[in-house]
Amino acid sequence: MAISAYNRKIAIALAFSGAIAPFPTAWLHKFYLGHYLWGIVYLVLAPTQLPRVACLLEGAWYLTQSDDGFANRFPQAGSILRPVSSEGPLQNTTEMKRIDITNIDITNQVAKAIRELELLRQEGLITEYEFEQKRRKLLEQV
Repeated sequence: MAISAYNRKIAIALAFSGAIAPFPTAWLHKFYLGHYLWGIVYLVLAPTQLPRVACLLEGAWYLTQSDDGFANRFPQAGSILRPVSSEGPLQNTTEMKRIDITNIDITNQVAKAIRELELLRQEGLITEYEFEQKRRKLLEQV
């Protein structure tokens, strides 16, 4: 199961539980989706029935969305439950594919430049020291 499908199902469950739970939990799905300000508004309005009605409507809305549509609309869904890494929050799959393609292009360009430097070194047009300096500078780009 894809991450977006999993996140969507959790958001649906939290929204519907906020609509039917005997104690006020209408704010939970908003925090899960990364809409903290709306979560606080729902929490403040908890004594009224407005957040429960909104949860019911939002749960139905989440049900009608596709997994990709949900992931595009709520890219931070579940971010409060994910461990924080040095690379930042997890990205959706389209961003990851775009980044992978960019990294592959850069890697290919660096490899081509190093091959050209090697040819120049073999032909004696640059010294071993110059080759090594330029090679290291290129490898830092990857």
